[in-house]
Amino acid sequence: MNIGENLKRMRVANSLTQQELADRCELTKGYISQLERDLTSPSIATLTDILECLGTDLASFFNEAVDSKIVFKEEDVFVKEADDNYIINWVVPNAQKNAMEPIMVELKSYGKTKLHVPHEGEEFGYILSGTVMLNYGSQVYKVKKGESFYFKSNKNHYIENASKNPARVVWVCTPPSF
Repeated sequence: MNIGENLKRMRVANSLTQQELADRCELTKGYISQLERDLTSPSIATLTDILECLGTDLASFFNEAVDSKIVFKEEDVFVKEADDNYIINWVVPNAQKNAMEPIMVELKSYGKTKLHVPHEGEEFGYILSGTVMLNYGSQVYKVKKGESFYFKSNKNHYIENASKNPARVVWVCTPPSF
C-alpha cells in the first residue's frame, strides 16, 4: 500500500495545499511532501492526526486503500495447474473476499474440471475458445465459442473438453467457491 500516494489523493480531493494540510496538523510542509513521496513513514499518532484533518479515520483509510484496486494486470494473475486436465487462472487476486469470484479455466485436450457438488450460489461461464460440455445434474449441454452458460449451483456440475483442441472459459461463481 502506498500511504503517501493515498494521502496526496485525499489532500487534493479536499482542495488543500501541502502547506495548508501541514498547518492544520502542526507539521511542516517538507514533512507532508516526504510522506506523499513515501520517503518517510508517519507514526500511528501522526497518521491519525493527518487523517482527522482530511475528514477520515484509520479504519476507513486502510479499508478504502484495500478496495481501491480496480484494474488487474497480467502480473496479478495467479496460475495453478490443477492436474493434467486443466489450468486455473485466478484473474482477480483474493477474489474469495468479494461477492463473486472470476477465473479463467484452460481445459486441455479431453480434459475436465473436478466435480463441484451442490452449494449455495450461482455460476456463469463464457467460452473464449473451443467447445465444452457442461455437465449439470443429469443434463449435458454443449457450449461453443462465443456462447455462455448460467445456472444455480444446486446440482453436481463440471465442464469438460470433448475435443483434441484446447478450450478457454471465463467462469464466475457467486459466492466464491473455486
